[in-house]
Amino acid sequence: MTISLPTPLLPETDEFDAVTAELWAAVDTDFLALLGWEPQMRVLYFPHDHLYLGVKACIVPSCYRASTYACGLCSGCRSRWKRQWQDLSPEEFAASPAAQAGRYLGIENCVITDCPRPWKGARVRLCAAHNYQRTVTLKLPMEGFLLHPDVRALESYGLCQTAACVRQRPGKTSPYCEAHKARLRDLRRRVRDFDEDHWRRTVTPIDEANEVNLRGLPDRVVTEVLYGLQERIRDCVRTPYYKLRPFCDLLRRRQVSSIEELELTDQSSGLHRQLRDAFIRYANRRGLSPETERHKDLWDLQAFGHTKWLRFTGITQPWLRQAAKMWAWDDLPRRRGDNVGDTVQSQVNALEKLSESLRVQGPDHGAQPAALGRGDIVAFGNRLAFLEQRGDITLRSRHDNCTYVRRVLIRMRAMGLTRPGQPLHGLPDDFAMGLEDVPALPDEDEAGHDLAPEVMEVLCANLPQLEEAHNREARLAIEVLIDTGRRPVEICKLAWDCLQRDGDGKPVLIYDNYKSHRYGRRLPIPEATAGLITEQQERVRAQYPDTPQNRLKLLPTTYRCVDGTRSISPAWVSGRHRMWVDSLPDFHVAAKVEIEGQPVTKMLPFDKTKIFPYAYRHTYAQRHADAGVPVDVLQQLMDHEQLVTTQQYYRVGEQRRREAVERVTQMQFDRHGNHVWRQAKALLDTEHLRRAVGEVAVPYGVCSEPSNVAANGQDCPVRFRCVGCGHFRTDVSYLPDLETYLADLLRNRERLLAAVAADDWAKAEALPSDEEISRVRRLIRRVKDSVDDLSDEERVEIDHATTLVRRARNSVVHVGLPRVRQPLPDIRPNRTA
Repeated sequence: MTISLPTPLLPETDEFDAVTAELWAAVDTDFLALLGWEPQMRVLYFPHDHLYLGVKACIVPSCYRASTYACGLCSGCRSRWKRQWQDLSPEEFAASPAAQAGRYLGIENCVITDCPRPWKGARVRLCAAHNYQRTVTLKLPMEGFLLHPDVRALESYGLCQTAACVRQRPGKTSPYCEAHKARLRDLRRRVRDFDEDHWRRTVTPIDEANEVNLRGLPDRVVTEVLYGLQERIRDCVRTPYYKLRPFCDLLRRRQVSSIEELELTDQSSGLHRQLRDAFIRYANRRGLSPETERHKDLWDLQAFGHTKWLRFTGITQPWLRQAAKMWAWDDLPRRRGDNVGDTVQSQVNALEKLSESLRVQGPDHGAQPAALGRGDIVAFGNRLAFLEQRGDITLRSRHDNCTYVRRVLIRMRAMGLTRPGQPLHGLPDDFAMGLEDVPALPDEDEAGHDLAPEVMEVLCANLPQLEEAHNREARLAIEVLIDTGRRPVEICKLAWDCLQRDGDGKPVLIYDNYKSHRYGRRLPIPEATAGLITEQQERVRAQYPDTPQNRLKLLPTTYRCVDGTRSISPAWVSGRHRMWVDSLPDFHVAAKVEIEGQPVTKMLPFDKTKIFPYAYRHTYAQRHADAGVPVDVLQQLMDHEQLVTTQQYYRVGEQRRREAVERVTQMQFDRHGNHVWRQAKALLDTEHLRRAVGEVAVPYGVCSEPSNVAANGQDCPVRFRCVGCGHFRTDVSYLPDLETYLADLLRNRERLLAAVAADDWAKAEALPSDEEISRVRRLIRRVKDSVDDLSDEERVEIDHATTLVRRARNSVVHVGLPRVRQPLPDIRPNRTA
């Protein structure tokens, strides 16, 4: 039995149907030349130095195999090195004679000129007939044999008769090469009855380095593989030979006439599934256009300039499905960004919910649009409420579905889809959703999702663990997110040259606001953050020296990219961030709980699900708002379009300041150091307002004397001898001021006692009294003792409340009492600038 060579892949073959011819015409001749394609041989040769196809060659000079190891050796050379020569470095081993000894160099032709028969081995280098002639007939050494006049080339016995093999047969007694003859012999020992003809068609060829054999595959499959491989290269996807070869062997074993026929199970290789789906997708996209997609139930959004797919299969009513397609056709051109597919699909899914409601609750399953009315809209709303109550959907999902259906129906009517001949012709006017049909959501602002300072300190202290568990890019992305408060996508897509200096030499980050489509935005950043970016720039430049600088990304990905021109994705960063946060020990923060009817402060675990990359933006904004940064300045820092968005953070700050005031008020003292026992919850709103605007402040506390309050602190009858006045009170937030006041009193007394140029009455008038000094000392001691009596949890809460109150106090102007606004809290005290 004889199997002829496969038909050359040329357009005039019978196997060339219209699809195959179209795909073959789309394969570039330069690409075929790169792979050394010959139609008669059907073998692809992957160049070692190609960016997306190549695998570096083994560092042993005489070895032709590829290396996938960091040491630079192929699997065979690496095994011999580790077995006997590990005392040498890989480079020393490669240069030594030991690396050449016993090397297997594959099968080559006999060394006699033009002899096509395979040699017996690397040591003999002659075919069987010539080796017999040299050793038995002529009995000559190799040098003399090569020069003997009777030695000449012999005829070939032909190729191995397996469909995929390109090796020569060693003799005429067997139709196979030595390797396949050995495989057949082994198979016969294991299996008694088998189809040898099927075996010939499906057996894999003998692997050769950097080669992928397409022999034995139909023209359609060969063309799909070639075109798919070409498109993967254009998409910057690495596809070395060791990934493609097993897939082609699988196609040969399954004897499919097209890759679309290849069925894979759940146990199949993920790489096989990836290649199959990619090759089918590339083949189907050939000739793709919006016009070809708009009539399908599944749209490939590549035709519209976007990614992913758009499915209409869940809408069962033909009129509603057609209207949905026409709406999507009209809506897609107005969309921008990376998530267009998800955004439009969400609105189509809302129509699927409407379709399901009509199908389940309508008498004719919603088949006739003219039979619908207000009752069907009410039924749809009731069904969504039922699904929410059952737990199938959330309130947010219910709200969004109603909003989307309302919006899409309005747009469909505006498009004229209710006119005669259109899908919605006859649809009653009362089949529409009003604003009152959309369930309200609780007030949820962007603000209020920031992370507590103690949580941020722990996260920043554990950033090195993020780099150890993943890589430098993951850590740098999170670190810059923390320092700058940008959105994750804005940091992930930073260009390599994103760092500039302003006129004063200060660092400025150049980023793009993709959400609002504002590009080239400028943000002042700390020198420490600029140092991180500079270090990453040097690292990326060294890693990709041949890539033009204007195409490089600051945070390049290694997925589907080998030249640094694609950035990591927000989803990738979010996934690594989640794994890192979950691996950290529990975070504990002070929180109030009620035990036996009494509020108690406890250190409770912090919910780790609240720690996500976008939370760093909220934390950045809240930190600046709490520090008293003007709202218009913070709006520019956050690059908000609307001022109201920025103002949300100040409302959160006001609420927290009120809570802090209530907390420190529980530790109020009079001039004798006695507790003023007053429940914080009984504070009047007017007092909160007075504190918010700075109060009528007196040194180291507040004054409640009516005439002095009315005069804004300018009519004190005891001339600011506050610690001797019954209207004076202070709290724990004034402790640093009291300590400073005591130091001033002692310093002034020593200076006055040493003075000789003043009259006695002047000294007596200016000299701080011992009673005042004792009173301040006692007051300080009582405040400190009260703090020491607190539990650890209460002390943490008091410290936090004190910080907020002092920051709020420093952010307003006090008459006669100049103050300096507190700086931003340092959540990374150990980092050098």
